[in-house]
Amino acid sequence: MTKNIKGIAASSGIAIAKAFRLENPVLTVEKTSVADVNQEVSRFDQAVSKAKSELEVIQEHARKELGQDKADIFAAHLLVLSDPELINPIKDKITSESVNAESSLDEVSGMFITMFESMDNEYMKERAADIRDVTKRVLSHLLGVTISNPSLISEEVVVIAEDLTPSDTAQLNRKFVKGFTTDIGGRTSHSAIMARSMEIPAVVGTKTVMADIQNGDLVIIDGLDGDVIVNPTEDVVKSYEDKKAAYDVQKAEWAKLVNERTVSADDHHVELAANIGTPEDVKGVLENGGEAVGLYRTEFLYMGRDTLPTEDEQFDAYKTVLERMEGKPVVVRTLDIGGDKELPYLDLPKEMNPFLGFRAIRLCLEMQDMFRTQIRALLRASSYGNLKVMFPMIATVDEFRQAKAILLEEKAKLQEQGVTVSENIEVGMMVEIPSSAVMADQFAKEVDFFSIGTNDLIQYTMAADRMNERVSYLYQPYNPAILRLVHMVILAAHKEGKWVGMCGEMAGDEIAIPILLGLGLDEFSMSASSILKARSQIRHLSKGEIEQHVEKILAMSTTTEVVDYVKATFHIG
Repeated sequence: MTKNIKGIAASSGIAIAKAFRLENPVLTVEKTSVADVNQEVSRFDQAVSKAKSELEVIQEHARKELGQDKADIFAAHLLVLSDPELINPIKDKITSESVNAESSLDEVSGMFITMFESMDNEYMKERAADIRDVTKRVLSHLLGVTISNPSLISEEVVVIAEDLTPSDTAQLNRKFVKGFTTDIGGRTSHSAIMARSMEIPAVVGTKTVMADIQNGDLVIIDGLDGDVIVNPTEDVVKSYEDKKAAYDVQKAEWAKLVNERTVSADDHHVELAANIGTPEDVKGVLENGGEAVGLYRTEFLYMGRDTLPTEDEQFDAYKTVLERMEGKPVVVRTLDIGGDKELPYLDLPKEMNPFLGFRAIRLCLEMQDMFRTQIRALLRASSYGNLKVMFPMIATVDEFRQAKAILLEEKAKLQEQGVTVSENIEVGMMVEIPSSAVMADQFAKEVDFFSIGTNDLIQYTMAADRMNERVSYLYQPYNPAILRLVHMVILAAHKEGKWVGMCGEMAGDEIAIPILLGLGLDEFSMSASSILKARSQIRHLSKGEIEQHVEKILAMSTTTEVVDYVKATFHIG
């Protein structure tokens, strides 16, 4: 029976394939006696061998798709499976007590996990997580239970899950995974952002796909309109195949714009840039006609490892991005750790509200050794391209001044040592806290540019956690309150002759684009896969015409009014 499920369109495209449920099975262990302990040890060795083989496949996939630093996570897991301090006690327990391998594995690993978790050290607690993940994989083989693993998918499917972690999404093989849908999440969740960068159609926040879809069901994922159709009729499949073909034709038309400048119908130029997380992402920026990198999220250099990256490691990464962009602007955001992004090896205290706590520039100004290392690496790389540095989470003018002073101090030190540093580095800041938007006229006297981070600006302005399903209705990019703040920032910057970019997801949104063009935004930075669509849209819009509507839009009372007006006026949807 056909069922239609409504969700949030998170990544454009149409996918039609059989369902693959990605779920964690319940692994129940019962302690039993065994007659042949040698056979039981052999059964355990076979389970370990299978787990190793799986991890080697995952490790190689991670290395190819994400780089060596992510692959090293699985190298650590492989080391656990080769550690005699874990493996030998399990075998000893099987032989000395004549008990089954499942219970021996469960008891011994449980002892190690409890021991590591009780230590007052985040690094050791991470080792507990490694042991738990690895032994769960071995246990699944002993029990004959399959653990769903996205990197092992070898046929065309659409993935069904309650949610996908960033690492789950990163392991999806685009050759086989044609799309995914989840019960929870929104357009700005990490999995949605990664899906857009990988160009995998996705619908999130459906609430019921795990309950309504079984393995093998034929499923249509409509990432254009946010629909999931389960077991469609032949006629419905045909209509979506036609819709997919039309979308593919549209994408081919957009592709013709890859080498074109981004100009409006009345010849006003804006810059279309891309958000990236690793040097490998530059390939997608250039293939999609990106004119710049508007946001390089450097925290990915610090994650998935046991120690801080060295100055040379960072230098190599920044230099690679700058060189590959061949003189096009690269806006690098300094370390933005905290909130939902933790570094276990820093051993930071737990906070009641980490999104409003010790994070980003606040952390860097206190942990200056770490911050100065990053700044030196950036300055050393600056001579290899067009570098612009921006500081995140700036709330006060004093914070910006302190951060810039550190940059200037390190620049002077390097020059004294004979290191070449570019003299054309622009230094700017993220506008993601309402206080900095309200004070934009003062900040504009200090900075070279602003980049508006709408993902956080919206949730802070509306006092609504964008990851909380209960208040997600308040995550409103088109709310007049948000539009007025954006307008204030642009006016203040232009008055001082400074430029303004936007690096939140709003920058690539087809309803927001006409408004932002009319407000005078200079740079739009988005997922690389959204660039050509945005360029096509802008070419059909007249900035001068939109400006005549700006005052009316800013005077509206609700999000609904804004959306309805923009759709009707600029023929969207």
